Amino acid sequence: MSVIAPVPAPRVERVTDATDAAALRNAAWIDLIDPSDEARAAVERETGLYVFSREDTTEIESSSRLYLENNALYLTMPVIARDADNQRFSSSIGFIFAPHLLITVRFAKVLPIELFAERLDKIHPAPCDAAHVFVGLLEALADGMADNLERSRAELDQASHCIFGKGNSGPLVRNNELRQVLTDIGRVGDLLSTIRDSQLALGRLVHFVSHMTEEWLPQDLRPKLKTLRQDIASLADYDSHLTNKVQFLLDAILGFINIDQSNTIKLMTVVGVIGVPPTLIASIYGMNFELMPELKWAWGYPFALALMLLSAVVPVLWFKRKGWL
Repeated sequence: MSVIAPVPAPRVERVTDATDAAALRNAAWIDLIDPSDEARAAVERETGLYVFSREDTTEIESSSRLYLENNALYLTMPVIARDADNQRFSSSIGFIFAPHLLITVRFAKVLPIELFAERLDKIHPAPCDAAHVFVGLLEALADGMADNLERSRAELDQASHCIFGKGNSGPLVRNNELRQVLTDIGRVGDLLSTIRDSQLALGRLVHFVSHMTEEWLPQDLRPKLKTLRQDIASLADYDSHLTNKVQFLLDAILGFINIDQSNTIKLMTVVGVIGVPPTLIASIYGMNFELMPELKWAWGYPFALALMLLSAVVPVLWFKRKGWL
């Protein structure tokens, strides 16, 4: 398989304005955020490289996500992005990586990249090339995954405390709390699934880049790529651990909800059983047969009331003895 030939690399400069032709020609990092067709065409015209469209970055085949063309690597992967309300959701990002140039194409705010861009001068105080920026971006994405996993763990710990903690709320309030926790756990599980997709894609991307850049990638970056692969593997293990915890909490919360529902049904059944004997007695004395002895009895009415009360109390005492109440 052919590899990219090295060329001299300029000092890194991040360019986001696709209308500045001079800046595009001299840039080492072109960062496109939701570019229009005109912006993509301008970058292609000045760099001679194809720029991803939104549809290109959502392909799932490995051959569409990782390939070499026109002396540049074309790489795409899913990432965690944020909307205007700072809510996390799944998006995608594309990298066009050549020895002298890095182009990133994204269609939403990706926090690790935003933070990396802000810290670029501090991270790389000395002149550096596109390769250092590229590896730095990969490290930032891995750090972002780790941060999301840590937040997910904290949310799961809070959910676990709510499920297994000793609360003093009533059954109705408790049931509503469990339903809310069930929603929160489902949201965390969906996020972990997205993080898992990003980890798998990033792992394949790093492996592909390591193989394809053997002849020109700076030697000081190779240990970083090796460390990055190890970090991704450890994050994948931790993601699996959290996914198992999500499943455990889902099973637990559904079990508690079923128990509460069973208790409600049991209570209704007991109440129904308690009401049967008094109803039977009242029905008997409500028949008003002419030869019914109790109709002529002066204490018949109090006797019937006492009998109905007794027939209700006896089942209650029996159910309590059995531990059903």
